[in-house]
Amino acid sequence: MAYRKLGRNSSARKALFKSILTSFFKHERIETTEAKAKEISGLAEQLITLAKRGDLAARRQAIAQLADEDVVRKLFGEIAEQCKDRQGGYTRILKLGPRRGDAAPMVILELVK
Repeated sequence: MAYRKLGRNSSARKALFKSILTSFFKHERIETTEAKAKEISGLAEQLITLAKRGDLAARRQAIAQLADEDVVRKLFGEIAEQCKDRQGGYTRILKLGPRRGDAAPMVILELVK
């Protein structure tokens, strides 16, 4: 399986994903670079699918991937309820344009309601 390394070693990449995923589910919308958004999108979709399952094992798997238990409660409560009728495609990426400092392509990653 191919994935983006994002210029980080595996532990730094895992910590970055944990942090971004927690912020994403907390605010339901984040602004980030395109490469990070494409990686986070797939992980977020997997977590929402876990939340839709709703059992204890799924909750424990989600807690392992997110930094905040309040966010896990929100994911299994509000977000899973919003997405219960959807078969996938829970996230949307909207392109913004280049970042001013280094011209990195910026996007908004948001939940589809």
